[in-house]
Amino acid sequence: MLSLPVYLDYNATTPCDPRVVDTMLPFFTRQFGNAASTTHAFGWQAAEAVLVAREQVALLINAEPGEIHFTSGATESVNLAIKGVFSMYAGKGNHIITAATEHKAVLDTCKALERTGAHITYLPVNSEGLINTKELEAAIRHDTILIAIMYANNETGVLQPIREIGAIAKRHNTIFFSDATQAVGKIPVDVIKDDIDLLSLSAHKFYGPKGVGAIYVRRKSPRVKLTPQLDGGGHEKGIRSGTLNVPGIAGLGKAASIALAEMDADALRISQLRDHLETTLLQSANVQRNGSLQHRLPNTSNLSFINTNSGTLMRTFSKDLAVSSGSACTSALMEPSYVLKAMGLSDELAYGSIRFSLGRFTTPEEINYVIEKLKNI
Repeated sequence: MLSLPVYLDYNATTPCDPRVVDTMLPFFTRQFGNAASTTHAFGWQAAEAVLVAREQVALLINAEPGEIHFTSGATESVNLAIKGVFSMYAGKGNHIITAATEHKAVLDTCKALERTGAHITYLPVNSEGLINTKELEAAIRHDTILIAIMYANNETGVLQPIREIGAIAKRHNTIFFSDATQAVGKIPVDVIKDDIDLLSLSAHKFYGPKGVGAIYVRRKSPRVKLTPQLDGGGHEKGIRSGTLNVPGIAGLGKAASIALAEMDADALRISQLRDHLETTLLQSANVQRNGSLQHRLPNTSNLSFINTNSGTLMRTFSKDLAVSSGSACTSALMEPSYVLKAMGLSDELAYGSIRFSLGRFTTPEEINYVIEKLKNI
C-alpha cells in the first residue's frame, strides 16, 4: 500500500533502520552507564558497546578500530580534521587545497581558517562536477599541508577520483582528508586502497541515528596527528573530549554492520529504481540531468526542469513528495546551488534543479507514483 508523502530525500537524512533502534534501546534504560566509568559493571557494559561499534565502523571502511574516533557528526569531524591539521602542522605550512563544490562544512571551515592566515586553493570542477587531477597536482606547493576533497557530492552524487587523488597526496607527502559522509554505507570505501589519511562520516546518512559520527585518523604510513578542538577529559585518546553518546555509537556501529552486509544488494535495487525514475523523466525535452552519468552514487539523480522554478514546483507537490533543491544545509537560502553554478549551469537551470535521492525503504510503487505526479504537473 502506498503511503504519502513519498520520501526521496535520503541524502538529507535517512530513517533509522528498526534493527538499529533495537540495538540502541537498552543503552537508554538498562545499560545506561558512562563508558568512561571503569569501576563498575554499568561502565564496563557501555565501554564494551563502544568497542564493538568501533570495530564495526572500522570494518566498513577497512580501517583499524583504534583509528576510529567518535564525534557528534560529520560537521564536527570535518572541523576536527581541517582545523586539527592546520594547527598541528603549522610549522610545515599553511596551504590547503580543496574544491569549489565541497559541502559547506568544509568550505566554511576553510573560510574561517583564511581569516587566521591560511592560504586556500579552491579547485574548479568541469561540467560533470569532477576536479582535474592534473590541476590538483599542479596546485601542490612546498607549504601544502592538506588536500581536502569529498568522496561523493551531496547534491549531485558525483564521485571524485579518490584513489587517484590519494596517490597524488602520497606522492607529495601531503595529508589527504576526504569528507565521505555521502559515500560511506552506500558504496565500498577503503581507506587503505584509496590512500585516505583522514575521513569523516555520519550515522544518519546510512540509517543510523542523528547526532553521532566518526573521524578516521590514520595511525601509520603516515601517522597523522591532530590538535584537539575540544578540551576536557581527554576522551577518544585525547582527540575528542566529552562523554560518549553510547546509544548513538551503538546505533552507528549496527548501521555500519548492516551496510557492510547489504550494501551491494541495496545499491543494485536502488540504482534500478533511480534509473527508472530518471530515464522516464528525461524523455521530456524540458528536463536535463546534472552531473556525471558514470561517476556517481547509485541513489542520486539531480535534474533541472527547464523554464521552471524548483521552489514553485516543489510547493505544488510538497504534501505528496519530499525532495530537495540541494543540500539540506543550504536549502533555506534563496540562491541557486553553488555546486551547480560551479559546474557551469546558468542561474535559470540551477534554480530549476531538484535532487531525488532514494534509499533502502524506497519502493517501486513510490517511484511510479512520483513519475505520474510529475508528468501531470
